[in-house]
Amino acid sequence: MSAIAVVGSINADLFVLVQRHPEPGETLIGSDGGVSAGGKGANQAVAAARLGADVRMVGAVGEDAYAEAALEHLRSTGVDLSDVAVEPGATGLAVITVSADGENTIIVVPGANASVDAARVSAAAEAISGAGIVLLQGEIPASGFSAAVRAATGRVVVNLAPVVPVPLGDLFAADPLVVNEHEAGLVLKMLGTAPVASEERMAALLIELGFHSVVITRGARGAVVAEGARVEVIPPALVDAVDSTGAGDAFVGALVYRLAEGDALIPAARFAARVGAFAATRRGAQTSYPAEGDALPEL
Repeated sequence: MSAIAVVGSINADLFVLVQRHPEPGETLIGSDGGVSAGGKGANQAVAAARLGADVRMVGAVGEDAYAEAALEHLRSTGVDLSDVAVEPGATGLAVITVSADGENTIIVVPGANASVDAARVSAAAEAISGAGIVLLQGEIPASGFSAAVRAATGRVVVNLAPVVPVPLGDLFAADPLVVNEHEAGLVLKMLGTAPVASEERMAALLIELGFHSVVITRGARGAVVAEGARVEVIPPALVDAVDSTGAGDAFVGALVYRLAEGDALIPAARFAARVGAFAATRRGAQTSYPAEGDALPEL
């Protein structure tokens, strides 16, 4: 069985490069564009697999022309696709605009990802229960999320992105919960608590509310890790960012890779910060991820 089971989304990314993001109602001329593989689940699976992890993907694609593009890097990195279903209709689609400063905006159309519900995930229960780590995101139905938590016997890692309503009992299975600074505030609101200004305090507050451990990513400012009473700031790796698309997913994939290898959470997060920074120096999502042996930027 796999060391890591990723239960999540598989998308085709339709991307456009622009000098700046348009204002509402404004039309701009893009400098480039194309279609590449994406989806938070697939991105994280590929990031871990490229580093050498044994990964199995649970998800779905459609019967359209985008399916092969969406699966390209999952196939080439050796991710086990035995539990990826082919559904009638469209593959998940993300429309991404990337500005010259490397910042992006993303609109996601679920497509076949909407079929990754309790029934679909329960059909893969054996693969999920056999994994040492089960990795989840917020781009599949809540019933599929919950079914994966119920099937897991190993460590559950949750990147609740986007922040969507899921049963709180299942969310608290996360060890760690991985969110960015904006998502951390939304999770606190979901738990009936007002957000606070400091990511360090938000991480500590999430621990007080019942999470086993928390990682808050904050882009070019590094990350914050909370575990028990300890709150650790992970410094950023200083790089010239070209495209931040998928860099957060590279971080999560690298994090679970190192956790599966036996690292404690803080050293795993330090490694993940280097991988996320590497990804930001290249265009695209999965195409920007380092392979095992690539030189990573230092923190």
